[in-house]
Amino acid sequence: MIGSAIAVDAMGGDYGPRLVVSACIKSLIEHPSLRLVLVGDSTLIESVLAQCSPVDRSRLTVQHASESISMTDLPAHALRHKPDSSMRIALQLLRDKQVQACVSAGNTGALMALAKHILKPLANIDRPAIMTALPTLIGETHLLDLGANVDVSAQQLVQFALMGSAAVQIQGIDHPRVALLNVGSEANKGNQQVKLAAAELQAMPHINYIGYVEGDGVFRGDADVVVCDGFVGNVLLKSSEGLATMIAARIKQRLGRGPRAWLLAWLAAPLLKVLRSELAPERYNGACLLGVDGVVVKSHGNASQEAFQAAISVAYVAAQGRLAQRLQVHLQGLNGV
Repeated sequence: MIGSAIAVDAMGGDYGPRLVVSACIKSLIEHPSLRLVLVGDSTLIESVLAQCSPVDRSRLTVQHASESISMTDLPAHALRHKPDSSMRIALQLLRDKQVQACVSAGNTGALMALAKHILKPLANIDRPAIMTALPTLIGETHLLDLGANVDVSAQQLVQFALMGSAAVQIQGIDHPRVALLNVGSEANKGNQQVKLAAAELQAMPHINYIGYVEGDGVFRGDADVVVCDGFVGNVLLKSSEGLATMIAARIKQRLGRGPRAWLLAWLAAPLLKVLRSELAPERYNGACLLGVDGVVVKSHGNASQEAFQAAISVAYVAAQGRLAQRLQVHLQGLNGV
């Protein structure tokens, strides 16, 4: 398999190079054909590298950037006043075809603004959207938008549906079931934007639109693609991650009291290990920014090393599959171009 190079914003996220560098080294071991470019304060990155286990430097390089974007920076400020930020340089490497993907755990608003400015949106797409996979009873579903667009129009919801359908088809799901997230399944439920989007999607014969899905239907696996605005999507994502963490903690508490509980814990250990692996939020870290001309993956800002490594894997698979190029072809077909 031909390798891919990925630019990593080493200064993004809550932990910066201390965590990012370690995750990158693990990713190089996981993917033997992967190459990484760490973008950020070269002195700081090199000092962290010196403390890590030896790494094949032919597959890892450092690109200096004198500035970084904080989580509190407004997107407009990051766009206009930080020309040498690590996030911007990483995206420019992608634009210039020096790498095939970009990963950042930094400011979501800034990442979207810079990606739109540097990479440009795909044809017929007004605004990019962030999509990730979520576990369900029968496999996975794909949710978008996750926070890039808090307020959206009906037309943008339709564009999200088209992008989500195309992206999932690229992953091998023929005729994916596409639904709008709503407060009920009845036709009269929802706000005006959702109702207008539903009417337009129902009139499109080339997309498998199945109607509305409620929050519980997301995790039953009622749809392959679930579409909503970024405010709702981000709340749903963070709530599901918090619930998974809480359930795991409560099970651990209940199984840790007394000899009988210890025996039950020992008997249940294999099953619990599988469940933790399947439902761990870290496994699902790494959301693709769909709608720009390049593979851009957003990691949680507070991601652990394992979670950031998962985000790099998402970018690697998307780059290997030429996600952006194939998405454009699918969108042209769906829009009748």
